[in-house]
Amino acid sequence: MKIIYIYHNILWAKYKASVFSKLYELSLINNEKIKFLQIAETEFDRSKLSGVDMSYHNYPFELLFKGAYGAIPRSKLIIKLFCSVWQKKADLILLPGFHSTEYWAMLLAAVLRGKKRAVFCDSTIYDHQQTFIKGLLKRIFFLFCDGFFVYGIRARSYVIHYGARPNKVFYRCQAAALPKDYSADLAFKKRMQHAPTSDATRFLYVGRLSHEKSLDILIHAFLKVRINLPDASLIIVGEGSQGQVLKNMVSSLGLTDAVLFSGSMDTLALAIEYAKASCLVLPSFSEPWGLVVNEALSYGCPVVVSNRCGCIPELVENQPTGFVFEAQNIDDLANKLLSVPAAFADVEKTARECIKLISNYNPSVAAEEILSGCKQILDSKLK
Repeated sequence: MKIIYIYHNILWAKYKASVFSKLYELSLINNEKIKFLQIAETEFDRSKLSGVDMSYHNYPFELLFKGAYGAIPRSKLIIKLFCSVWQKKADLILLPGFHSTEYWAMLLAAVLRGKKRAVFCDSTIYDHQQTFIKGLLKRIFFLFCDGFFVYGIRARSYVIHYGARPNKVFYRCQAAALPKDYSADLAFKKRMQHAPTSDATRFLYVGRLSHEKSLDILIHAFLKVRINLPDASLIIVGEGSQGQVLKNMVSSLGLTDAVLFSGSMDTLALAIEYAKASCLVLPSFSEPWGLVVNEALSYGCPVVVSNRCGCIPELVENQPTGFVFEAQNIDDLANKLLSVPAAFADVEKTARECIKLISNYNPSVAAEEILSGCKQILDSKLK
């Protein structure tokens, strides 16, 4: 029996926990041997949002370091991960990424030991500024990989751009970690019960309050929206380094009564916010995917996202499930937000479209796609 080892960076990620749990179930059914290793418990910016929810981790795993990933000395990471890959009796190693020195050490160990290796890639060409040196390093890293697991069209194009052969690229859907009692039917009913009226437009943001999320752009666009929709409100859910700066901005623009900073929320409270929102807004200038889009659609809530988000075009189609605007363009975002009340006035139709689209983006499907890709890498000689 061939053995697969999957490495992941932090235990905090509930969506990966859900996928890994389903993957473990699938491995038992199919008599496959898969081992899971978590490098660290959390990361500094994640720990401010919430602690590690172990109820999502229904699979056996080995934890290499306690605490935050960023608190671990780089030298310790390199030595520990190199030795781990070197020592494991694995036929296939799935690397958590390619952007850090320790991941290069893992790749080197796998190559020297003759173990097949694949890498998870969440990036798209829009994430960060591309440079010649970084591009060259990615090409070298990818040259030594036997497979690539990507989320969508944009991530697939990204790895192919840097030299990955198309037949080695495996698509896996991105799946949100919804509450364990989530029901599409119940979500639809809640949407019909709580959806705002067109004259009380309620915009929602969910995520970290950090620079790359472009919340300053959203706030200035909202200021323009208020000229035509004076009763509109903006709910900002999350914590982060930009929190106080954004609150000061809201105050200076005279929007204190219209913008509510709600802090972090658990999944149950967040489900109600999605049901009550006219739309979710994700204005990021760098966003590998945007799991909050999955969450919003799961509750029948349409979305307005920047054209930098990796979930385009899979999850956002202009009109049925939401709108796409040009990143950093305040006027374009304001115009899209102004279109929301009329475009999604038919709450029932919109909710059904959203829930239908997102129905196949779940942990079970993601697990099946990962296992299928692993078996292809192990069982065939991909050229």
